[in-house]
Amino acid sequence: MRKTKPKKRIILPDPKYNDPMVTKFVNNIMFSGKKSIAFDIFYEAIDLVSAKTQEDGLEVFKTALANVTPSVEVRSRRVGGATFQIPSEIRPSRKQSIGMKNLIGFSRKRHEKSMGQKLAAEIMAAAKEEGGAFKKKEDTHRMAEANKAFSHFRF
Repeated sequence: MRKTKPKKRIILPDPKYNDPMVTKFVNNIMFSGKKSIAFDIFYEAIDLVSAKTQEDGLEVFKTALANVTPSVEVRSRRVGGATFQIPSEIRPSRKQSIGMKNLIGFSRKRHEKSMGQKLAAEIMAAAKEEGGAFKKKEDTHRMAEANKAFSHFRF
């Protein structure tokens, strides 16, 4: 390869919990560079989760994120005119970002009043292994399992 790989950006930890994963999640929530609003949404959701579950909200969030993080995915590959869905492992950073994006995407589709409430409801559902984001992970794993026969086409 001619080009050098771009340097990984260091993500600073968030001010309240001192955790870089929270900052990564907030960066995914953010629209139009409105980071303070994204932080407000996340902190509201964590407060709601801790109030409803009587547990540490951040721990519930971490279990929810672990529950919606897929370990395999299918990729399309053309072999001799036919397109096959080939299951492949996902690198850890991509796993985490897919899990975060699914959690945020499905919380946006929920029918609560504010985004903080939507996110809190989706986090609690994912922690109990329910909800749209968890279902998406299960579907991805099921798809990979069904196409295991084509794994010899891996690239």
